Amino acid sequence: MKHYQVCQRCVMDTSDPAIIFNEEGFCNHCEIFLEEVKTIKPEGPEQEARLTGLINDIKKAGKNNKYDCLIGVSGGTDSSYVAYIVQELGLRPLAVHIDNGWNSEESVKNIMNLCTNLNMDYESFVLDWNEFKDIQLSVLKSSIVEVEIPTDIAICSILHKVAAKNNIKFIISGGNYATEGILPESWFYNPKDLKLLKGLQKTFGTRKMKTFPSFDWKAEIYYKFIRKIKIVYILNLLPYEKSEALALLKEKVGYHEYGGKHHESVYTRFIQSYFQPVKFNLDYRRATFSSQICSGDLSRQEALKALEELPYNLNQSEQDKEYVSKKFGISVQEFEDMINAPPKSYKDYPNDEKWLTLIYTLYRKYFKR
Repeated sequence: MKHYQVCQRCVMDTSDPAIIFNEEGFCNHCEIFLEEVKTIKPEGPEQEARLTGLINDIKKAGKNNKYDCLIGVSGGTDSSYVAYIVQELGLRPLAVHIDNGWNSEESVKNIMNLCTNLNMDYESFVLDWNEFKDIQLSVLKSSIVEVEIPTDIAICSILHKVAAKNNIKFIISGGNYATEGILPESWFYNPKDLKLLKGLQKTFGTRKMKTFPSFDWKAEIYYKFIRKIKIVYILNLLPYEKSEALALLKEKVGYHEYGGKHHESVYTRFIQSYFQPVKFNLDYRRATFSSQICSGDLSRQEALKALEELPYNLNQSEQDKEYVSKKFGISVQEFEDMINAPPKSYKDYPNDEKWLTLIYTLYRKYFKR
């Protein structure tokens, strides 16, 4: 067993079994980040030129349409800031939200305040709860770490379908390298593997997937190569510091702060702050903090101090556990049994990793700007 070690530059540690340290005690994650950030998140004239080029491309592609871009809004900071900034840049976005049944009150208020104050057109899609909760339970029963696959696939499907329907060529994501650039491969797997999800539902589920918004490698080919719809990460071409974005959103659109990253969803809050740390020994704060350290937005000392605290508040987690169990229609003990079951890998189940890897390799090589 590898002895415990933590990076001397960021805070990634041996909870990633594939982590590598050099002679200085720096890990492969921050070394790669600092090399890639020069290209992904340029500075100075290059940043301005690439941003201007992207805005011009979006305007040109959408000049005859009501909307020239689409934004998926969750009520979180990143997507809310993107919605605000693209209007400031002169774009005409359509905001789209996917309601999977787990919205917090804060996220709903944030979306309403955002779209009202920005006078932004907004569409909401509500998933069939009885079907969706059965799919989520199937993934939880499988004991794999990627428990957000149902939501990720549904979001990807709906955003692309709405974009295609409105002839929109650009989906603008709130994803960004500054806070998400570091994420170990051992901690996640491609969220759009429909073969994996269907197999888990067939094995562990009790209902058929009738209304679930599907998205697989064939859809990737159709939307990326035929409809030529691109997902772009505009925050990589802008100065982005989360605390400044929060202050601006509070002032301009009445934004309500909700806590940790992705905690606009009650389910995601519980999964990332309790379920994954307890079941898989994965503390996603390490990846986020490490990205922020390498971006210069957080000191290593601040990160280490924050990590001295558990990733979850025990009282909040117990409340969330009871709430999630009740909403799923299972007992707390049944949920505890899922948490305590031995972890498994997506590789233990049929999947489309081969096809998805090929598609993304080709897309990055020939099409991605």
